[in-house]
Amino acid sequence: QVQLVESGGGLVQPGGSLRLSCLASGFTSSFYTMSWYRQAPGKERELVASISSGGGSTIYADSVKGRFTISRGNVKNTVYLQMNSLKPEDTAVYYCRRSGIWGQGTQVTVSS
Repeated sequence: QVQLVESGGGLVQPGGSLRLSCLASGFTSSFYTMSWYRQAPGKERELVASISSGGGSTIYADSVKGRFTISRGNVKNTVYLQMNSLKPEDTAVYYCRRSGIWGQGTQVTVSS
């Protein structure tokens, strides 16, 4: 069964850090471009970061450049999103995506 499962979300204070994980099953994630999206209440889902199939190319939304890092983990079939210097406007449900497949999402709340 092809599936993506996100984890690692939670409540964090402004300036804090979180690392999100996306575990893929039913396919080899390294063969695909993998992406993180987010959707805040009342807003459209937006691309946060993507990593190419070979891992050599990444792209980021302007709003997260220099703060977030997408990577492929040493654990097979895992993609991470390291989020540093978090801001209240980063509050959203974060989703992992492969073409045509979405995870269920993990909530990130940045608040004091």
